Amino acid sequence: MSDYTVVYFSGIDRGFSVPSVLADFSLFGIDVQIRFYGAIIAFGFLLAVLFGGRMAYKWKMSLDKMVDVLIYGTIAAIIGARLYYVFSKWDYYSQNPAEIFQIWEGGLAIYGGIIGGLIAAFFVCKIRKLNYWNLLDMATMSLLIGQGIGRWGNFTNQEAFGTNTDLPWGMWSEKVAADIIRNQAEHAEKGFYVDPTLPVHPTFLYESIWCLLGVLVLYIICCKARKFSGQIALCYGIWYGLERTFVEGLRTDSLYIADTTIRVSQALSAAIVVVCAILLTVLLIKYKKNPKPIEGVDYFPEEEIKEEAPQSAENN
Repeated sequence: MSDYTVVYFSGIDRGFSVPSVLADFSLFGIDVQIRFYGAIIAFGFLLAVLFGGRMAYKWKMSLDKMVDVLIYGTIAAIIGARLYYVFSKWDYYSQNPAEIFQIWEGGLAIYGGIIGGLIAAFFVCKIRKLNYWNLLDMATMSLLIGQGIGRWGNFTNQEAFGTNTDLPWGMWSEKVAADIIRNQAEHAEKGFYVDPTLPVHPTFLYESIWCLLGVLVLYIICCKARKFSGQIALCYGIWYGLERTFVEGLRTDSLYIADTTIRVSQALSAAIVVVCAILLTVLLIKYKKNPKPIEGVDYFPEEEIKEEAPQSAENN
């Protein structure tokens, strides 16, 4: 592996050699290179799909219909992630339109992917007669798995890092320093300075830990305290939005609103937290007064369900 970076952490005396290329070989005369970034993303995606498939089986949702959601949702997520990034940097791409489709050069925004996937899933659920809100509850837990693992792809690329820090887990590498030097003028325009000789916040690590912890938190809520379809999706909005609101403020590679110093993802995250918190509170109060069991999950003790008049289950 010739393409690697030595990464140092403040609290550790030695450096770690981090390869960016997993495999480099020739296939039928064609040079093929598999990068760790793509392999890690694919691994996270696979685990997310397996978890989602298990939940779909448990909730008696049609796996055949779920495959349709997966296919169209994935395609729409990639398109949405790219469009979000391109529009956020339209000043550049309007002058270089040929690069809009060059996603292999980087430039995918997670929020754009989520929006694209949500839109595609909505229409597929309408056509295939799936409960959209049940799907979102399941999908958001799967999404956190993919996000938590996928962020380690940023580590192999030495990207998605933050400003300087003196914390024991501060990170430094030649790639990080080179990126900081290359973007110093842009950083200055946005009102901050990063010293390329000092360690930086490994913000990819913060998000990875927060997302994987979120899988456990949301799963417990789903099993023990889920009162209505869509509740877990709202909890996801609050959980991920809180982390992104704070961590985005540390990053050096944020997308900004036009020529302002307002970070797009930070503002959007804060708005999502507020909206989801309000909706969650209102709906929890509503369903506490009028509990309605949802097919596939036992929300209430068996005796309590017997006391309630039978209600038709929501269509899965």
